[in-house]
Amino acid sequence: MKNSSFLLWVCVVSLLGGLQPAVGGTLLVANKSDHTVDLIDARSGEKRATLPTGRAPHEAALSPDGRLAVISNYGPRDEAGSTLTVIDVAQAKVVRTIELGKHQRPHGLAWYAGDRLAVTTEDSAHLLVVDPRAGTVVNEIKTGQKISHMVAVTPDGRRAFVANIGSGTVTAIDLATAEKIEDIKTGAGTEGIAVTPDGKQLWVSSRAADTLTVISTEQLQPIAQFPCPGFPIRVAITPDGKRVLVSCAKSGEVAVFDAASFEELIRRKLDLAAVAESATRLFGDRFGESPVPIGLVVAPDGKRAWVAATQSDVVVVFDTATLDVVDLIQAGQEPDGMAHTAVATKGQSSGG
Repeated sequence: MKNSSFLLWVCVVSLLGGLQPAVGGTLLVANKSDHTVDLIDARSGEKRATLPTGRAPHEAALSPDGRLAVISNYGPRDEAGSTLTVIDVAQAKVVRTIELGKHQRPHGLAWYAGDRLAVTTEDSAHLLVVDPRAGTVVNEIKTGQKISHMVAVTPDGRRAFVANIGSGTVTAIDLATAEKIEDIKTGAGTEGIAVTPDGKQLWVSSRAADTLTVISTEQLQPIAQFPCPGFPIRVAITPDGKRVLVSCAKSGEVAVFDAASFEELIRRKLDLAAVAESATRLFGDRFGESPVPIGLVVAPDGKRAWVAATQSDVVVVFDTATLDVVDLIQAGQEPDGMAHTAVATKGQSSGG
């Protein structure tokens, strides 16, 4: 269902000349209320396929070659999920469902090697190491923290970092030994998390504290902490490591920070209205008229990014330098987790 704000933005983009993201490939968008994932042509914004997932899919991750995707099936409020959906991107088909058994509420995903995927499970407070190709759980590492939600892995695959919403901490894990190293205090509602491309820093958003914390991945100590108002919920870093993007769910904004100086450079409010049935969704109506931007992905060229406005059923495409909106993509109901791959879905040109 297209709301009036969506139509208005379509007109504005059209008047601006129909600007499109330069990058090609496929954008995957997990729709929580539809229990589906959309495979979208990243260049044109056209939907190429919609595939079924488990109940209430939350996050998406891609294999290093971009050919396979995994979706975490978190489950709705009254039904905890315990599965992962594996998708062949080029063929646009579900190839496997992985059962996690006692490990319910799978959420954060980070595919860090050819056959290794890090998965957080909130109910069991674990980080699982899964072989998505074989469909098996390789290691189970207990975090001992509350609501272990998102995960990031260093580029060398040595360490994983888990954001724990309920504990206000980040758990550092040695992936080689499958052992927990320690918990790092970050702030109330720690959720968004991303590692810089050089692997030296970890950026963490604490949504209840309205802060960002920068941590040394080697020393496991905070380097800096500073305000980021508006319920900062996701963090993404440009491929050159120079800019850090943050989606702010309550204020309905996207903010950009300088990675070297930690200075906030620009902030832009998304001019989109929440859909009428928002009270039935995960965040309900707690943020009023905010479109509730959550999922955040930066394109490989670093010039464009996508943010899922989960309360407006829209994915907003914007310029990372100016935060100008360059396109809007109509998604399913309650879009959230996203991932981008250079691999084209069947019937789609790859492009670069």
